[in-house]
Amino acid sequence: MLANCNVQATLPAADLERARRFYADKLGLNPVEQTDAGLTYHTGQTTFVVYPSSFAGTAQHTLVSWATDNIESLVVELQANGVVFEAYDLPGMKTVNGIADVQGARVAWFRDSEGNILALTQRRRG
Repeated sequence: MLANCNVQATLPAADLERARRFYADKLGLNPVEQTDAGLTYHTGQTTFVVYPSSFAGTAQHTLVSWATDNIESLVVELQANGVVFEAYDLPGMKTVNGIADVQGARVAWFRDSEGNILALTQRRRG
């Protein structure tokens, strides 16, 4: 039933203009559509919407993850733009230079201007 439907991620924002600036200035993304209902972005073959909500930043889990083939260079590039990556030192998982090895993947987490947890992921080959 849903197998042929596209998935669209949605991210809450307490301040839509602040979120628009973050996504443009820090991540290099500009909305393809901007209305009072939210900002629509396209990255790769994916669409996500940032919409006004008083619940922004309340989720304590990753809401969006971008897949990459070179996580190290992307982390460095985003850090140069002012993105701050989360540092974790937990049993079985520790970030080194912002990147953790987790269950067959390398992951780097960061928060957007609204406190939403976002990530970069690179799957291990082989």
